Amino acid sequence: VQLQASGGGLVQAGGYLRLSCAASGFNLDDYTIGWFRQAPGTEREFVLSIRWSGGNTACADSVKGRFTISRDFAKNTVYLQMNMVKPADTAVYYCAAGHPISSTYHDPSAYYYWGQGTQVTVSS
Repeated sequence: VQLQASGGGLVQAGGYLRLSCAASGFNLDDYTIGWFRQAPGTEREFVLSIRWSGGNTACADSVKGRFTISRDFAKNTVYLQMNMVKPADTAVYYCAAGHPISSTYHDPSAYYYWGQGTQVTVSS
């Protein structure tokens, strides 16, 4: 079982970036894929999630209207499209897979498998 996050980098404020999370070694049909982020000295924070089979999504207020999540069945990959980025979006971004219920989609402990993280740095 592996989740491989990629696509991070340095971007200017107001710009955009797309992160990818490629899954291998397990069937995603019953899973929810979530994106989390963690800045130095802070707790891991929920960003967005998508239920693989139904496409239901959940979004943190801090990124609503700027970030979106999508999936590619053929590539077994989930994408995080980041638009109008801000310096406050600077963090290591992680993707994760699990079975959260509606009240726990934002809770990192509801996710079993984690990718290695990819650094996103937004310059002002």
